Amino acid sequence: MAAASRAKGRLRSHGAALRAGEFADLLASFAPFEPHPEIAVAVSGGADSMALATLAAAWAKAHGGRAVALTVDHGLRRESLREAQTVARWLAARNVPHRLLRWRGEKPKSGIQSAAREARYRLLRDWCRDHAVLHLLLAHTMDDQAETFLLRLERGSGADGLACMPAVAEGPAVRLLRPFLAVPKARLIATLEALGQPWIEDPSNQAERFARVRTRRLLSAAAACGFASRRVASTASAMARARAANEKTVAAWLVRVCSINPAGYIEADMATLRKAPRDIVRRVLLRCLICVSGSDYAPRGDRLERLLDKLLANGGFRGQTLGGCRIIPGGKGLLVCREWAKAETRAVPQSGGPLLWDGRFWIGLAPRRGRRQPWLGPLGETGWAEVVRAAPGLRQCPIPAPARPSLPALFDARGVVAVPHLGYRRNGAERVIFPALAWRPRNPLTSAGFSVA
Repeated sequence: MAAASRAKGRLRSHGAALRAGEFADLLASFAPFEPHPEIAVAVSGGADSMALATLAAAWAKAHGGRAVALTVDHGLRRESLREAQTVARWLAARNVPHRLLRWRGEKPKSGIQSAAREARYRLLRDWCRDHAVLHLLLAHTMDDQAETFLLRLERGSGADGLACMPAVAEGPAVRLLRPFLAVPKARLIATLEALGQPWIEDPSNQAERFARVRTRRLLSAAAACGFASRRVASTASAMARARAANEKTVAAWLVRVCSINPAGYIEADMATLRKAPRDIVRRVLLRCLICVSGSDYAPRGDRLERLLDKLLANGGFRGQTLGGCRIIPGGKGLLVCREWAKAETRAVPQSGGPLLWDGRFWIGLAPRRGRRQPWLGPLGETGWAEVVRAAPGLRQCPIPAPARPSLPALFDARGVVAVPHLGYRRNGAERVIFPALAWRPRNPLTSAGFSVA
């Protein structure tokens, strides 16, 4: 088991304990909260998250609400479950409810830290969504922000990447809140010391094979030369302000030039967009691509720049695929639709909740009973041909031809059963309905904007 510590010897802090009033001021920047707020706190058992859990629980109680601590057991170390149980006992002694979330299934052989981080956020978000908890607090500190800045600098990140972690990240069902981004870790250690609260030291935080650990040690050594984490984090804050301003400008252009269709495509007024600076055009295009593709990341590099050259040349552009999308002339000047061959295939709906299909459509489907389950997939060119043979009038549907193959369709062994956007259901098929169908991509065209700590 990783060692529990009361910050003795080398771990002794030099900061002042964070007072309840200061913590309340930090949370006030995230207002408004409900009259009786219920919040979730991600708690690993380390000093940062234990301090956050104790402070957040006291704050919630003072406001007539409650805080629930969530610990993710990744199952990567034999001691992890026992550590999570220790955290549960510590929090129970403070009357803080605790829930254990476990990462099950096969673990990857490489990129384990990245995969574990993605699994952790997914489990935390899913719990909050399922329990109608809007606010999820994360314990990232000023030191974490400085480490993130240097890691991204080393990887060649651009200005947006160097903005690092936002104080607030708005999601479809939960807000991620980071109240400690301007608070040094030393103050959180001092807070636990004052409370007499132990915490857990994760041995992976000392493993040199991880880039973040090496960066942390570099920062510690550089501090002796005046290269303080505070100054690095301050630079990240300056980049965050620049990113926030850019996103506000881009959002205004998106509203001005883009039309969204619930069938999952976007039309852009290129004649107007060409009046914008090249960087704005690039950002508008990237937002369109990430929205329509349902992905988390937009393309970068030479192919993007060549596409921009063609679009801004005002003539001769015939179309291109990029980032899982088709970008072609059409509509108001430019049509961005999903590249159907890259879409998710054979997704089987399950009872118990809606399915986010292909990162684009939330679909609720009543599963059949006693028969082989149908599956979801893109309509495709073959599916479209099958549908129009059965219903020739659909050739006149208003959805542009390039966007039709990427529509969500229901299939069985005989072929296409239903295409909700076309109002199509195969003759003789039992009545299959989608109780809910909405284009709600993982990343919307515009968002709440990057938040500055």
